Amino acid sequence: MKKSLRIGGIVATAALATMSLASCGFSSGDAADSGSDGSATTISLLVPSYSDATKGLWEGVIKDFEAENTDIKVKLEVQSWDNLDSVITTKVSSNKAPDIMNGGPFAGFAADDLLYPIKDVVSADTLADFQPSFVEGASVDGVQYGAPLIASARALFVNTDLLAQAGVAEVPKTWDELLAASKKIAAIGGGVAGYGMPLGSEEAQAESAIWFYGGGGTFGDAKEITVDTPTNLTAAQFMQKMVDEGATQPDAGATDRSPLMDVFVQGKIGMIIGLPPTVGQIAENNAALKYSINPIPTVDGAPFTLGVADHLMAFKNDEDAKKKEAITKFLDFTFSADQYVNWVTTEKFLPTTKSGAEQMNGDKDLAPFLAALPNAKFYPSTNPKWSATDAAFKALIGQVAQGKDPQAVLTEIQAKVDAG
Repeated sequence: MKKSLRIGGIVATAALATMSLASCGFSSGDAADSGSDGSATTISLLVPSYSDATKGLWEGVIKDFEAENTDIKVKLEVQSWDNLDSVITTKVSSNKAPDIMNGGPFAGFAADDLLYPIKDVVSADTLADFQPSFVEGASVDGVQYGAPLIASARALFVNTDLLAQAGVAEVPKTWDELLAASKKIAAIGGGVAGYGMPLGSEEAQAESAIWFYGGGGTFGDAKEITVDTPTNLTAAQFMQKMVDEGATQPDAGATDRSPLMDVFVQGKIGMIIGLPPTVGQIAENNAALKYSINPIPTVDGAPFTLGVADHLMAFKNDEDAKKKEAITKFLDFTFSADQYVNWVTTEKFLPTTKSGAEQMNGDKDLAPFLAALPNAKFYPSTNPKWSATDAAFKALIGQVAQGKDPQAVLTEIQAKVDAG
């Protein structure tokens, strides 16, 4: 897997770009690419790359769809997660938003009335098939704008050989146990790190959430973002303690998750937070690695996982009737069990539909994550300020690992959030 399931800083920049569009209307502005040419209706699909398989998976869905719908063409564009923010911002600001987009945040787009409510572009059967636990996170003010595509939960991946070599008898369940075990593993030497803590810009908000939520804190809710709190400060201080006492890899404040996971896969990190696709990455790149998947350690051992869902969203663009019908047909086709289960199974994520969950229930690789999902906490991604929060964490939280006072860092993040 090249990029994990993540929520980028899309909405804040896109919201700024679209403010000027509210008064003049919003249209595709590119009929040759995304409109109807009289014989076939073309819809555009913008997606991020989750793995090396992503492009081929979408091409397969599109090939099958076009074979059954000869009057509709789907134009696919695949971008890296690193580029997705700037790409969608440019498209929206130039009135060339994709007809369908796969991404995370959508509250800003919904606030600017750029998206169809999902009930308008999927059938009643597809709408009813979404698992209720994901519908709330796909909605703003009670209106569902996102079609939950894939979900993920986090878990603690443990190199069992390193744990045994360090003399650690049990997988840590609490922060104190994690610190002690990580220090013992790091003492092995030879470039081995105890705990992998990625606070670089790729996914710093996720690692932060692991600690903040695991300490009983929160990032806030749909109405208010609350980062600078006493509970979160305690978590940030413990993160700094992990670094200061040599329990993590060097330069934790600038390390991105993807390259750090590669180090774990090669057997040089004792413990790291991973995702369902991590299983496939290990199988592909170091099948001999001996590891286990365990619950995330928390301040008191209480069960918790970070849950994330990415969505498909449909932009109104010119609201052409044929285009809307084509979007509906494509979304229904994508979420049909035969297409959807193959897609999710290959990417090793969790299903968001009832029919998909039934078919994937026997996948042993997903079992630890499915078991953790009932205790999942989610980002407040339907808050319009979430994108600013996400960006602030990516830019600033790494300073905790670089020695800056944690209180000053949280204060700075909160100020960025409040400023929008």
